[in-house]
Amino acid sequence: MPGRKRKKIGQMRGSRSCGTGNVKNKRGSGCKGGVGNAGLHKHKWSWVTANDPDRYGREGLKRRRPQGKVMNLYEINSLVEEGKKEMTFKGKVLATGRIRHPVTIKALSWSARAEEKIKAAGGSISKIE
Repeated sequence: MPGRKRKKIGQMRGSRSCGTGNVKNKRGSGCKGGVGNAGLHKHKWSWVTANDPDRYGREGLKRRRPQGKVMNLYEINSLVEEGKKEMTFKGKVLATGRIRHPVTIKALSWSARAEEKIKAAGGSISKIE
């Protein structure tokens, strides 16, 4: 019959701390630095970086609310210079830039200042129906 290995506790009998150093070291979960996942973002961080580096952080794309399309007068002016005299735009026309040519625009909405500039250039703006 093969021999059996002696258990460590048998060898440690009478030593009081059983090879764990100070007597207090084996008492409760404080000797492990907490129970379960406690301390993974603090004193057990080296374990996280070595064994589970993807544990923290964001994943996937950020959801964004759709914004309406916007077109400025300087963009419209460049289109007019290319040859367009009438245009339909499903968005809002804003007043940034200058418009130098008369143009007919149909849009969902526009700013008051954009309307002033378009009419001053001899053009017109109307709502899409």
